[in-house]
Order: sequence, then C-alpha cells, then structure tokens
Amino acid sequence: MPTPERVHVTHRFVSPPEVVFAALSEHENLAQLFSAKVTRLRDGDTSRNGVGSVRCIKLGPLPAFEETTVVSEPNSVIEYRITKGSPLRGHWGVQRMTPTTDGGTELVYTIGFDSPVPGLAPIVGKALASRISKNLPTLAP
Repeated sequence: MPTPERVHVTHRFVSPPEVVFAALSEHENLAQLFSAKVTRLRDGDTSRNGVGSVRCIKLGPLPAFEETTVVSEPNSVIEYRITKGSPLRGHWGVQRMTPTTDGGTELVYTIGFDSPVPGLAPIVGKALASRISKNLPTLAP
C-alpha cells in the first residue's frame, strides 16, 4: 500500500487575509499559481467561489481534472477535493490564512494524495511544491 504524499508550503504575504483569500479563492487566479489552464465550471452554492464551486484544471499534456470547493471560510480557510479525473487518489488541498502582527498573512498550504502508480506521488509532490512556492508571491503582495 502506498504511503500518502503530502506537500506543505508556507508563505508570508504583506497583504491582509482578505486580500490573500480573494486572490486564492478566485478559480481563474489558480492558472497563474499552477501554470495551468483553469476553467470555472460552476459557481458555489451561496457565493461565486464558495462551497460547491467547481473548476477544471489542465496541466500541460496531462488529462484535465475537476476540483470542488468543500470548505470556504472567508479570510481564513479554503479546502478542496479532486472530484473527477486525475491519476491521483484521495487528492485534497487546504489553504489556511492567519493574520500576522504586522498586518500581513501567513499562508499554510497543504496538499495530500496517493497514487496507484508506484513512484508517481513523490514526483507529483515535488513538482507541486516547486510550482506553488515559485508562483505564490505573484498572486498577492
């Protein structure tokens, strides 16, 4: 049985949580974060980017997959799951935003998944961590 893979990225923004949350919750902005094509498929149940909102992500030549927002607590937490497609199993992501004493935001972004293909999960994990760490500073100051 494969061991679940975890990606853990922490980033400190100078912007307050409401600015960071707005940038991360807007599905189309994730194209910049993941260097991927992102298409909104469905708005959320009670807000555009809230619980129930769905996006389609296409990374290079890989098959597209869908992610659904399952938790959205304004200026605090965004949680999503892959709900269609992907060679990964049990994929989930959590973005936790905490205000800092200087008026900024600390983001702790954790992603977890398994893969039925031996050796695939660590490769995907390294690629995700690298891409997210590189592109997070471009989403919000």
